[in-house]
Amino acid sequence: MERREWNNQTFLMEFLLLGLGNAPELQTPLFLICLTIYTVTVVGNILIILLVVTDLHLHTPMYFFLVNLSSLETCYSSTILPRLLASFVTGNRTISFQGCMTQFFFFGTFATSECYLLAAMSYDRYLAICQPLLYAILMKWKVCLQLASGSWVVGLLISTGITSFISQQRFCGPSAIDHFFCEEAPLLELSCSDTRMIRVLIIILSFPDVVFPFLFTLASYICIIAAILRIPSNMGRHKAFSTCSSHLAMVVVFYGTLIIVYMLPRTAPLRQLNKVFSFFYTVLTPLINPLIYSLRNREVKGAL
Repeated sequence: MERREWNNQTFLMEFLLLGLGNAPELQTPLFLICLTIYTVTVVGNILIILLVVTDLHLHTPMYFFLVNLSSLETCYSSTILPRLLASFVTGNRTISFQGCMTQFFFFGTFATSECYLLAAMSYDRYLAICQPLLYAILMKWKVCLQLASGSWVVGLLISTGITSFISQQRFCGPSAIDHFFCEEAPLLELSCSDTRMIRVLIIILSFPDVVFPFLFTLASYICIIAAILRIPSNMGRHKAFSTCSSHLAMVVVFYGTLIIVYMLPRTAPLRQLNKVFSFFYTVLTPLINPLIYSLRNREVKGAL
């Protein structure tokens, strides 16, 4: 393991990602499962992007946000799965300090951007259901571009801040990260610096990172559900709900697993369970996105 000397202490230049398991008999099945998931994720999300771009009927704000979401999901998966697949093939689980920080940065950028993009999509659905007469005025293409680009920019800025704080920590062992990618909590466990200040900063940054977009999305859907319940006919309620059901399913899956991952204590008995839920929201959620929108959305099925 490569190390560097600084101020009479030995600091790590490489980490060992323990991954999903050490049993040799599980490596081939895990490789095949992850390869299948990654292939379906990339192909499915790219297919949705191509459908929306080529079908004029889908040139609406909702599907513009869906193109951005599919792009995010593709990038999201590509920060984790190729490195994981390579470790299954080569057996090499080491990752350099720079590589770890790079993976952490891009993962944080895409995860935060997805939180804000889901909030923008919930605002779009709120206007469509609760303010239908004002929808065309309020949700112009300029507004759509500002909301989508703002989601990417906010994710980039917040991830840059968090990554810069973590990269300044001193890591002097042990070198093993008990995870399948470089994540904040297991990284800080390896730090030999005083992490109290950075933990406070991360908690503060978690509000614009996750809490604010989550509360905005939650408030939007409370208003949407209240408006749907006020519709007198069953057919009207069903039609209104069908316009947001796919997005609501994505929100529930994404935030449900995200909350479980970060609320679970990182005790030894729960670490494997934590990795299972982390695998779900980082790897399976991007896979579910194209499936939900292709199976539950009549317009997408019509375009297909």
